[in-house]
Amino acid sequence: MRQSKAHAVRNRTMKDAYRAKVKEVKKGIGVLDAKKIQEKLSESYKLIDKAAKKNVLHKNTAARKKSKLAKLVKEGKKAKKEVAKKKPTKKK
Repeated sequence: MRQSKAHAVRNRTMKDAYRAKVKEVKKGIGVLDAKKIQEKLSESYKLIDKAAKKNVLHKNTAARKKSKLAKLVKEGKKAKKEVAKKKPTKKK
């Protein structure tokens, strides 16, 4: 019983940590520069991998979360470039 409580606390801590880091990445997509967002993405990968290693997450779930996060960052960078390239149109 005590062991399961200790594991539950550890699991909750790990889950909270990677979720918080993922939120930071998502919030920073349109705001932060590419270097900062890449650092945060790397940190979130590290936490997700640790959670998978400790069996808090299944390895396929971890891979899916990392893939989805990378896709969001890539799309965010692309959208940011498109907005910068777009010229304002004149209305008649």
